[in-house]
Amino acid sequence: MNTTTAGIVFVAALVIALAVVHVPLGDYMYRVFAREKHSRAERVIYRLIGVQPGVEQTWGVYARSVLAFSAVGVLFLFFLQLLQGRLPLHLHDPGTPMTGDLAWNTAISFVTNTNWQSYAGESTMGHIVQMCGLAVQNFVSAAVGIAVAIALVRGFARHRTGDLGNFWVDLVRGTIRILLPMAFVFAIVLICGGVIENFHLFSQTASTVANTGSQTLPGGPVASQEVIKLLGTNGGGFFNVNSAHPFENPTAWTNFVEIFLLLVISFSLPRTFGRMVGSKKHGFAIVAVMGTLALFSTILTNFFQLHHHGTVPTAVGAAMEGVETRFGVADSATFASATTLTSTGAVDSAHDSMTSTGGMMAMFNMQLGEVAPGGTGSGLYGMLILAVITVFVAGLMVGRTPEYLGKKITPREIKLAAAYFLVTPLIVLTGTAAAMALPGERASMANTGPHGLSEVLYAFTSAANNNGSAFAGLSANTPWWNTALGLAMVFGRFVPIIFVLALAGSLAAQGRTPASDGTLPTHRPLFVGMVAGVTIILVALTFLPALALGPLAEGIH
Repeated sequence: MNTTTAGIVFVAALVIALAVVHVPLGDYMYRVFAREKHSRAERVIYRLIGVQPGVEQTWGVYARSVLAFSAVGVLFLFFLQLLQGRLPLHLHDPGTPMTGDLAWNTAISFVTNTNWQSYAGESTMGHIVQMCGLAVQNFVSAAVGIAVAIALVRGFARHRTGDLGNFWVDLVRGTIRILLPMAFVFAIVLICGGVIENFHLFSQTASTVANTGSQTLPGGPVASQEVIKLLGTNGGGFFNVNSAHPFENPTAWTNFVEIFLLLVISFSLPRTFGRMVGSKKHGFAIVAVMGTLALFSTILTNFFQLHHHGTVPTAVGAAMEGVETRFGVADSATFASATTLTSTGAVDSAHDSMTSTGGMMAMFNMQLGEVAPGGTGSGLYGMLILAVITVFVAGLMVGRTPEYLGKKITPREIKLAAAYFLVTPLIVLTGTAAAMALPGERASMANTGPHGLSEVLYAFTSAANNNGSAFAGLSANTPWWNTALGLAMVFGRFVPIIFVLALAGSLAAQGRTPASDGTLPTHRPLFVGMVAGVTIILVALTFLPALALGPLAEGIH
């Protein structure tokens, strides 16, 4: 079987696996958030945190709850890192010193579901920080994204009410009923595939292949963290090389499982959306947009990776530079596409060594807003925002008040949707311009010219979109970069969430507008194509000049 055929088979098997679980998992998540009864364990948690589960919240209270919970998470993780030298299972001689700015950057990174890492995991973080700090945030930051998405869906489903549910109930249910059970099952699957799970530090030694000496091997509770890093679209690796490390991703079939995990919840949530609004057709329309964009991106990324033109591939004369040789070009390119189409940021190859146009596709995937299928929860609410913008554009074309799911898209709704879309490009382009204007910060680039600009553009694109992957040629562990990227992650995560919840509150307060002869059907292939087209056009108009100066200029150089 040649490389192209193997890549097609790999992608086809992935599509089939996601299609098989779409309905049952989507229906299960619908029941999780639609059921009014609380389990005994949940009631205990509510009592411990002082929550009345039967009391619903307006969008403002819901938003304040999200911000308060996240702020506490940042403070806890910040101080846990600074105090890790006094904790059990800590590293006695960390390779990267834990400074205040690095602790700030890492705390923000994991709480915002970004998992940008300016450090090498195995030589910086002790096991207690990995388990009680980073892994915990992998669960709850993903649950926050799901909760916000569910709140927006309730805004479409409810009428003449100010209530969107209870954030604390949605958070607990998303963690206990969805993320924890799935993480437990797939952690066992990964352990069976060879992913390690122990409490060793650097105490294990092994002889080299040539038997000329020995090597000290790192260990740790990797499988349990690996699965939630992918399932929750987090992406932070236990080891510096992330999913390219054989202890995190040992074989070709575990590589398949890991790509499946980072896509499965986000591709199933549209089914949950369809059930909650009472129209399965609308759920299928949303997942069709996601699938169309994802397949388009994956095909292009694979194509561009097989044509080795770019700074690094040209220098070595092959597209295999930076590719994990165990998986090959196709599987590595598919992983790169999937991890940037979601907000995961995990990698099984070096994105900085991708071809110029292959690297551009990774950036373009994030600049789409990571909606195909996007992050856990964030992908669904991002796509619904784009659907709102699309019906508004369609309304302008025919001169009618736009409607979506029986809700009128008035100037208030479109202003909130537009503000949501504009936040991330503003952060990315402002941050990139500031970094390129400062000589000291340009010194962090390993390359000059278009590829150097691409490294900086990629970093801010990754941070503002809460992805976490990087062009590793950028040395970002400096006070300025840690601070600037931390701010990009904070504003890129929480400002859009505020706009999403405000939009949900505005929609929930409306009544239901009956469909008329002039209502645009929003569940048919025409609408699917329109949403996909609006998504691509908006990104192209916003980022094309920056891409032209970076990866496109490198590609034609």
